[in-house]
Amino acid sequence: MPTHDLLITNAALLANPVDGRVQEAAYLAVLDGAIAGIGAMADLPGETRADRVIDAAGNLLMPGLINCHCHGAMTLFRGLADDLPLMTWLTEHIFPSEARLVDAEMVYWCSKLAAAEMILAGTTTVADAYFHEDAAARAFCEAGMRAVAAQGIIDFPAPGVPDPKKNIEQAAGFLSAWQGKNSLLTPALFCHSPYTCSADTLQRAKALAREAGSFFFIHLAETRGEVAQIREQHGCTPAGLLHTLGLLDEQTICVHSVWLEKADIELLRESGAKVVTCPESNMKLGSGIAPLAALLAAGVPVGLGTDGCASNNDLDLFQEMASCARLHKVAAHEPTRMPAAGVLGMATEGGAGVLGLGRQTGRLALGLRADCLILDRKQPHLTPFHNPETLVYAGRGSDVATVLIDGKVVMQDRRLLSFDLEETLDKVRRLAARVRARG
Repeated sequence: MPTHDLLITNAALLANPVDGRVQEAAYLAVLDGAIAGIGAMADLPGETRADRVIDAAGNLLMPGLINCHCHGAMTLFRGLADDLPLMTWLTEHIFPSEARLVDAEMVYWCSKLAAAEMILAGTTTVADAYFHEDAAARAFCEAGMRAVAAQGIIDFPAPGVPDPKKNIEQAAGFLSAWQGKNSLLTPALFCHSPYTCSADTLQRAKALAREAGSFFFIHLAETRGEVAQIREQHGCTPAGLLHTLGLLDEQTICVHSVWLEKADIELLRESGAKVVTCPESNMKLGSGIAPLAALLAAGVPVGLGTDGCASNNDLDLFQEMASCARLHKVAAHEPTRMPAAGVLGMATEGGAGVLGLGRQTGRLALGLRADCLILDRKQPHLTPFHNPETLVYAGRGSDVATVLIDGKVVMQDRRLLSFDLEETLDKVRRLAARVRARG
């Protein structure tokens, strides 16, 4: 019997949230970052050895959560410009603030703060998209977090790319620098939107992504105003524009996708494109409610994202799940709409599928990477714990006690182990003082 790196014992095992089955008194063994053993404690061989043993003491062991859309560095702008429409928020507050304040140092430390917030709330994988994404990639790698990091592309001067004519060149350099560099990091591209990127930019960026075999993220059909603008300029919907330009395929991930017509959903289905819904951001900005039930019924893969702290204002996927499940029920006046089990699936296995990581993470099974969390289900608000749906309607990120990513314990007993949180908090507070000083 080989010596395992880590053994988790006496857990209530939720190996696959999609099937919802909890196995009491279970174990999970880790070797070289992968799940090397999993099952009932009664079946654990007596001679099993491990360098480290964690007794879950009856708490819930489940896959780590997957945040399919985030702008991590925007933790600096949490609460900076609340209660505004999207275009006012963007053009009068966020874009000017980014022009003044965003540099590699800011992105590094504020992405590290985002990593801390997410890990402490049980998120083990994030799809991040921003400028100076090289600094974000370094931050996530140092935090020990699995990430799909996408370099931002936009058609006006942006942080790190003062000359927009060089935006594709900059993106190509990012992809080249990070492909194969770290097993936890997948480089990608992020075009901000069809209204901030020209058709030429969109096509060149997608061609680069195809050449590199990378994902292509884009904000799509987030508001009615966007749809009206694209119709006026191009005579079609935003999704129709992407189709006309030849951008929709299995490696295209459309974020928000709130204002989709029936024909748009069919275009996404036929192309194999994927969608990420960010309900709390859409609610806060008054953007609308994505046609999630129609997307899922059509077979379009959907993941769940928090968006950035400037429009949410937190990175807690447990809260995001609760909002997603409840929002669609009230919008449809139908309590069976968007059942909790399905939402929990979107935040785990479904999210892994959207990000192309289904063979690595999203559930707990032999051979998959050991990305998991132990959640204290003995909290008053989780008692009694009749079924996993309780996680969606009553769970909180603060219920997470321990987190493993790629077999490494990055947080235990609510204490981050992979980096110095106090140093990060101090650095971000100093950056925040600059924000206030510059008005």
